[in-house]
Formats: sequence, structure tokens, C-alpha cells
Amino acid sequence: MNNTLIRALSGSVYVALLIGATLYSSNSLLVLFGVFLVLATIEFCKLVHIQYIFPLLITVGCYILFNLTQTNKTNDILLLIATLFVSIKAVVFLFDHQNKPIDHLSKYIYIIGYIALPFVIITKIPWGINGYNPKILISIFILIWINDTFAYLVGKSIGKNKLFEKVSPKKTIEGFFGGLIFCILGSFLVAKFYIEANPKNIYIWIIIALVTSLFGTVGDLIESKFKRIAGVKDSGNIMPGHGGVLDRLDSVIFVAPFVFLFYQILYYVS
Repeated sequence: MNNTLIRALSGSVYVALLIGATLYSSNSLLVLFGVFLVLATIEFCKLVHIQYIFPLLITVGCYILFNLTQTNKTNDILLLIATLFVSIKAVVFLFDHQNKPIDHLSKYIYIIGYIALPFVIITKIPWGINGYNPKILISIFILIWINDTFAYLVGKSIGKNKLFEKVSPKKTIEGFFGGLIFCILGSFLVAKFYIEANPKNIYIWIIIALVTSLFGTVGDLIESKFKRIAGVKDSGNIMPGHGGVLDRLDSVIFVAPFVFLFYQILYYVS
């Protein structure tokens, strides 16, 4: 079986699991992302060279605690602030040209704020004033896939100027803007035909597309930086042709806090 077919099959299984679990119920979403969290934690621990038993207790404990605790705006804001703090730290890490080894404390900060808390936020995004709405989360997945796909296609066809060559040599500026433009176009179609949003509110999904494209790209680059320092091509090998769970979810876990932040802003403005 050739690599393209293997990649297509494993990718199809991943997409089917993601969409199926999200659509079926909030509980199936929690279970799937709980499994993803365990795998992502193990992969990240291998990248930063620490034993994964204690980090697993931390990440799974956070995941269970935050999902069992009754949701309220105060808890959500505190969760978001903590996650965004680590996101900023990760961006500083991305632009640090020294490529020095990650100190021990930072490894655990990333395990909590770069791995555990974003997974919690992902499971909170589908919940709104009308209860569980899987279309919201699936739409974000779709926008990330559109951005990644067209960034690759445009970059491969006309890309000449490197976006961040030291971290990801294949990414180009042309590819980034190609992904951004198609992501915005996709957001309009998603909002109109899938979400069936009020025409006056379609701008919300255009903003989400901008957030998704920008921070999805940054999240991809940050994971590439972790892999470059670790000297590996993929975070794992659980998905043939695609790598590990972190390789597939790097954009999602970095985008989620910023989409959630946008939702909080909308809530307080409205």
C-alpha cells in the first residue's frame, strides 16, 4: 500500500472520529478528547525529554476537574487567562533565536497551559446559551482544515518567500495568505449554509476565520519549534502518514483559547 493511500485512509479515520464524536454528544466529545489528551501528553513529554507518568496525572486531573466543575463565567475567565499566559510564553519561545534547551519549570508550564488547558477549552467551545451546539466546534475544525489545505496548495504552487525558514522551511508567505483568503471565503460559506447564521452576524465568522488562520499558523510553527529542538520530524507515529496526535491538533489547541477569548468578548459586548 503506497504512502498516499495510507495517509488518506488514516486521515479519513481521524476526521470521521472527530466529526462523529463531536456530533454524537458532548460526552463522546469529552471521551475522544480525553484520549487525545493522554496521547498528546505522552508525545509532548517525549519531545521535551521528561517521564510522562506525573505529567499525565496533571493533564488528566485538570481535564477531569474542569469538566466536572460547574461552568461559570469567573472560572472560564480564569481558565482563559492562564491559557493565554502560556500561549504568550510559547510565542516568545517561537521567536527566541537561541534555540536553548527548555528549562524544567517551563516544561511543566507548557504541559499545563499548552496541552491540558487548551483541551479543556476545546470541550467548552460548543456550549452556548442554548446548550450544546456541535456545529460551532465542527465549523472551527473545517476552517482549520481549509486554512492548512490551501496554505499548502498555494505555497507549493506559487510560494517563493519563506515565512519562518529556521523553524519550518516549507512554509511560505504566499501560502499563508492563500490559506487566509480561502479560510475567509470558507467562513462565509460555513456561516451561511452550515451554521445558518443571521446575515447580520456573518462578520463574526469572518473574524473567527482571521483568528483561526493567524493563530493556527502560529500554533503549527510552535509545535515545529518543539520538534526541531527535539531533533524529530513528527511528534509520534500513531497516525500513519500524518505523525502523532500533536501533529494533527497543534493548530486546534493553539487556536481554541483565542476563539474562546473572542466568544467572551462577544458575550460582554452583547
